[in-house]
Amino acid sequence: MDKAQSHGHGHDDGHAHGQGHSHGHSHAPADFGRAFLIGIILNTGFVIIEAAYGWISGSMALIADAGHNLSDVLSLLLAWGASAAAKRKPNGRFTYGFKSSTILAALANAGLLLVAIAAILFETLHRMSEPADVQGRTMVIVAGIGIAINAGTALLFMRGRHDDLNIRGAFLHMAADALVSLGVVLAGIAIIVTGAQWIDPAVSLLIVAVIAWGTWGLLKDSVAMSLLAVPRGISEREVRRYLAGLPGVEGVHDLHIWPMSTTETALTTHLVVPGGHPGDQFLRDIGHELDHRFRIGHATIQIERDSHCTTNC
Repeated sequence: MDKAQSHGHGHDDGHAHGQGHSHGHSHAPADFGRAFLIGIILNTGFVIIEAAYGWISGSMALIADAGHNLSDVLSLLLAWGASAAAKRKPNGRFTYGFKSSTILAALANAGLLLVAIAAILFETLHRMSEPADVQGRTMVIVAGIGIAINAGTALLFMRGRHDDLNIRGAFLHMAADALVSLGVVLAGIAIIVTGAQWIDPAVSLLIVAVIAWGTWGLLKDSVAMSLLAVPRGISEREVRRYLAGLPGVEGVHDLHIWPMSTTETALTTHLVVPGGHPGDQFLRDIGHELDHRFRIGHATIQIERDSHCTTNC
C-alpha cells in the first residue's frame, strides 16, 4: 500500500491507496475561565438576594426569575467544567480526549432548563388560583439590580457566542435574563400604579415563555450534536462538491462530517483518483481549504484508484 501522510510520513507495500490526515488549529476554543468565574459569583449572590426578597415581597415573578438564575449558575458550572475537560490531552482509551464533554454539558444544560420551566410553571399556576399581595417597589429595586448583573455577565461571553455552543448558551441565558429582569421591573411599576396583583403571575408566565424559547434552540442543537449531525453552518453538499471538483478526483464516497466538540469538527472521506496518489502537498492543500473554507479542522482522506463503495455513500 502506498500511503502518504500529510505529516510527511509514508511507506510503500505495492498497492495504490493513500491516506492523509490534517489538523486545523484556528478554531480552538477560547479560554473563558475568568468569565465563567465572575459570572458564577455574581449570579450566585444575586440568586440568594432575589429569592429572599421575592419571598419577603410575595412576588412570584422574582422567585421565578431567581429559579431561572439558579439554573443559569448550574449551567455556567457545567459549561466551565466541560470547557476545562475539553483541554485535557487524549489517552489510550479516550483517543479524542474529552472534547465531546462540551456537547454533553450543553445537553445537560437544556435538561436543567426544562426542569426549571416545569417548577416555575407549577408554582405560577398555583399563585394565579390563589393570588397574594405583592410589593411592587421591592420588585422594581431587586429586578433592577438583576438587569445590571445579567447584562454585565452577558458581555463577558459576547465575543465567543458565534463559535461555541456552550458560550452561546451562556450568552443567551444572561441576555435573556436581563430582558426578563426588565419585564419584572415593568411589572412592579404596573402594580404600583394600578394595584392589580394578577400582573405578577402573568409576568411569570411570560418569563417561562422566554426561557422555553431559548431552551428549545439549545436542546435542538445539543441533541443534533450528540447524534453526530453535520454541525450548523457546514453544508455537506458544498463540502462534497468541493472535494469532487479537485483535480484528478472522479468520485467521493464515505463522506462523514461530525462534531468532535462544540467548537471542533472532523471529516473522513474516500476520494477516487484513477491517476494514483497525487502527493502529500495535495492532501495538505485539501486540509487547509477544509479548515479555512468550512471550519473543518480535523480531516482524514483516503485516496483510491477505484471506488469500492457498495452502499449508499
